[in-house]
Amino acid sequence: MVQELLKAFILIFIAEMGDKTQILAMAFATKFPVKKVIAGIFLGSFLNHGLGILLGHYISNFIPINTIQIVAGFAFVGFSLWTLKSDDEDEEEEDKKSKFGAVITVALAFFIGELGDKTQLTAITLSIDAVYPLVILVGSVSGMIATGVLGIIVGKKLGDKIPEFTMKIIAASIFMFFGLTKLYETLPDSYLTPLNIVLFLAVLVVAVVFLLRPEIIRRRQGRQTLFKKTSKDLYDYYNKIQSDIGEICLGTESCGSCKGDSCVVGHTKILIQKGLNEEELLLDESGDINEKTLEKKYDKNKVIESLITTLEVIKDDPTNPKYENLHKIRKNLEKILFGKSIENIEVWSDYSSKFTKMDSEIADKVFSVLNN
Repeated sequence: MVQELLKAFILIFIAEMGDKTQILAMAFATKFPVKKVIAGIFLGSFLNHGLGILLGHYISNFIPINTIQIVAGFAFVGFSLWTLKSDDEDEEEEDKKSKFGAVITVALAFFIGELGDKTQLTAITLSIDAVYPLVILVGSVSGMIATGVLGIIVGKKLGDKIPEFTMKIIAASIFMFFGLTKLYETLPDSYLTPLNIVLFLAVLVVAVVFLLRPEIIRRRQGRQTLFKKTSKDLYDYYNKIQSDIGEICLGTESCGSCKGDSCVVGHTKILIQKGLNEEELLLDESGDINEKTLEKKYDKNKVIESLITTLEVIKDDPTNPKYENLHKIRKNLEKILFGKSIENIEVWSDYSSKFTKMDSEIADKVFSVLNN
């Protein structure tokens, strides 16, 4: 069993190194959080290789492999155009409503892209003589994920150093290259006439110009997209608050034994780390914080500084869904200061009023900075 697992893993890993799916993983990593890309790779590879192992040698009896490759080619062209779409407020709301959109998009790309490809055929071949076909599936999917993770690491490193617009063009170009190459190799010669090629490319050029036009106008006017501005604000915030939060706790000499994650400071550190890792918030807040830790000694001046840092990000758009984690951090800091917190911020003036009622002296310190 172990031999079959290793054989499948190694063969798929070697086959995919430098292949299109590894480059696709790199491209997706510039647009989506790492966990969603990995989840998409797993889902797409699992379905693709599972289908190959169970039904692979029957597929060609119902759907010609050539037809599948043509569909995959058009799909990659579609992914290319979709990558060029502008990141405006409507799209951000749509992403919020459909949290699994990124996973399904990546999974679909890997599922279609690997239909009839060498890795699926390798999985089929290995399963023919396998004693444990399920082990072949585990090994082949693990190999896909391993090569994908390497691509993601490279993609993330590039994404941190190369401007957003440039990465968008690079990612779209990768999808377009694979799509056009696949179509050229699989479409019947009767369709590949000079006139058809020119017309098809002309339509693509018009589509690309149409999709890039809002971004080009925005760049000429020197404006950032809301998505980019929010992401940069959050990135800067989490890095600053991470260094500040450690100074709030005065150590075991002042507050006794450390309660770890059940301490309000420890709990806040978890929230900050999740923000830095772009993780979905899955914390059950009902029993996470030991209320007795609120009575311990903390550096109140550092707490006030951290609260100001948090409110500076929140104040202009307090109902932004992307600030959900920041509000949890805000409430923890308020609990340290007042023993309680303000649950929601709908209107900034209402929040200011409630805050002042809890402690007018601290309110003066906080809002004198925020209102400047």
